[in-house]
Amino acid sequence: MKTPHYVDSISALHSTLGLNKPKHPLVSVVKLDDVVSELHRLEAFASYSYYCIALKMNFEGKMKYGQQYFDFNEGVMTFTAPKQVIQIETLSPAPVSGYLLMAHPDFFQSYPLATKIKEYGFFSYAVYEALHLSDTEEAMIADMMQSIDREIASPIDSFSQDVIVSHIDLLLNYANRFYNRQFITRKTANNDILTKLETLLEEYFNSDKIQASGPPSVQYIAGKLHISPNYLSDMLRAHTGQNTKQHIQNKLLDKAKELLTTTPLSVAEIAYRLGFEFPQSFNKLFKSKTNVSPLEYRQSYQ
Repeated sequence: MKTPHYVDSISALHSTLGLNKPKHPLVSVVKLDDVVSELHRLEAFASYSYYCIALKMNFEGKMKYGQQYFDFNEGVMTFTAPKQVIQIETLSPAPVSGYLLMAHPDFFQSYPLATKIKEYGFFSYAVYEALHLSDTEEAMIADMMQSIDREIASPIDSFSQDVIVSHIDLLLNYANRFYNRQFITRKTANNDILTKLETLLEEYFNSDKIQASGPPSVQYIAGKLHISPNYLSDMLRAHTGQNTKQHIQNKLLDKAKELLTTTPLSVAEIAYRLGFEFPQSFNKLFKSKTNVSPLEYRQSYQ
């Protein structure tokens, strides 16, 4: 298996792109227009030691993710966490403008953002789950990138780091807002995913897989739907108020209720049929979700 190229510093990326050393070793903004002729030097299979937030504008090429090709012909943002492996294939040279913000985790280690940034699921989204921006949103994000760049270039004083971290925090707040809006505006596509999800779960719970392997994992379901686990959970939360794990548990409980009310199987037999190694674990989950035991639930229907 090919090992991804690891870029261990922001300075190393600057060097790869033929840029001068960054003004700050832990945070930098690169204007893509200035390095478009050098972008081919970036490894197609790589990971980085820092967070990357990219705003791509006027990009008319295509990118390959897995076996699928995706058009990026409008303003988009992508987010990469440290050590996340990125694999992108550009089919042909294409003009691109925009900004690339890089921030090492150490830069905001003593700030609340150090914890908060780990809660943003979009740092683990796949390439084709990029954030699509309207013209107004694109201009707003571009302005924030420019403000961060200007602050980095300004003479350092005791407030410099506070201001830059605040700008990054604000940018991420807007990104979170725009992503949640996107889950609503892309309703047709999301409804198609939700329909496939329901079909997938129904088939799984009605097959021998559940008894052999237990309830499906979030990773398994997301893989079958060809989307990332975080994107699936965030999309479900926007539509139903529940993440994927909770959704799977609810489907499991629906199946358990069906077996309790329509079959003579014992509670232990139902637990084993639903993939639980120990009936006690099934009882505990059922009661935590319904406030009654499986036996009490059955008796209420007799």
